[in-house]
Amino acid sequence: MKILVINAGSSSVKYQLFRMPEGISLCSGKAERVGEPTGGFITHKLNPGTADERKVKFDYPLPDHAFALEKITGILTSPEWGVISDLEEISGVGHRVVQGGELFKKAVIVDDRVREGIKSLIPLAPLHNPANLQGIEVAMRMFPHAPSVAVFDTEFHQTLRPVAYTYPLPYRFYEQLGLRRYGFHGISHRYVAREAARMLRQPLETLMLITCHLGSGASVAAVSGGNCIDTSMGLTPMAGLVMGSRSGDIDPSIHGFLMRNTGMSNHELEEMFNRESGLLGICGRNDMRDIHNARKNGDKLAQLAFEIFCYSVKKYIGAYVAALGRVDAVVFTAGIGENDPLCRKQICKGLEGMGIVLNRKRNLTAVGNPEVISMIASPVKVLVVPTNEEKEIATSTWQTLTVDDQCS
Repeated sequence: MKILVINAGSSSVKYQLFRMPEGISLCSGKAERVGEPTGGFITHKLNPGTADERKVKFDYPLPDHAFALEKITGILTSPEWGVISDLEEISGVGHRVVQGGELFKKAVIVDDRVREGIKSLIPLAPLHNPANLQGIEVAMRMFPHAPSVAVFDTEFHQTLRPVAYTYPLPYRFYEQLGLRRYGFHGISHRYVAREAARMLRQPLETLMLITCHLGSGASVAAVSGGNCIDTSMGLTPMAGLVMGSRSGDIDPSIHGFLMRNTGMSNHELEEMFNRESGLLGICGRNDMRDIHNARKNGDKLAQLAFEIFCYSVKKYIGAYVAALGRVDAVVFTAGIGENDPLCRKQICKGLEGMGIVLNRKRNLTAVGNPEVISMIASPVKVLVVPTNEEKEIATSTWQTLTVDDQCS
């Protein structure tokens, strides 16, 4: 069975075609600058992550998601760069959907009811769900023979108990509006938790893990026996850690303070908290690689941004040690987590009293590769696990379609 995974963003479409259930990636790519009049392009890889990997770039204007997906399907079936001869070979299409709310507790085959449900949740994820839904609707038109499956970022966090997801606000807001902690990056947290168990050669059901998804967007999750019991993101992906351009946790009074003293509107403030804050707000840079370069040149604000980011991760690790009661491993993943030894070192510094003892040499060499980077005697193991959200989506899609076939 071939499963096409689509991750549609507001101005991009990531895709990957898998052969299931083996989980073998046949090709992958990304369409960028979708919706812009010029400068659009698609990068495409055959046999990604293998010795036979080949890469090509196609320059196209990509006025909308439908046009981008048409170009992608053309590449998939092309003589030189394609991996299928006909679109009918695709048995299902898996989609990442950021917000499933309390409507969707697991992956589902998309029908009109599901589409309406995803649409109704747009107020909870206005920056993400509209693009996710657009990708689904385009795919359903282009692949009428292949069921679309929605896989939700919030699914992994459905195991949170009320004590972890309830905000200390008038309870009617939860009852009437669904105002609660939902958590995000769940597809990634679930994938790396399973991979960590495999690397440790222990059943996931026996492990207590803290998974750190650290990229431009960043979150931490406490995972007990494969179930998430707490996570740093909240009602929206803006809560928790300091991020590339998002503020993370702040005093809620800051909102009113700024409105009164600057005249900024609610919309302007939301834009600032989402797009102009975090690392970018502190030092004018949102890419940790640029921040490291600036630090080397003596930029004090870049140094401050680096330290604030690492400190925010360290605090959540400490909190989740308390929440779990026992920790077997801390897992780093995503762009910073997988590739930045300096951040990992700074985050783990001073946590030796909690049993987290980093092996400095292994930490330095673990760049983009799965690796145990703690000392052999460290009571708590520290792992680098490259995430693969598309593979996790393909697995969920295959499982959902397989179960549906068995029930038919």
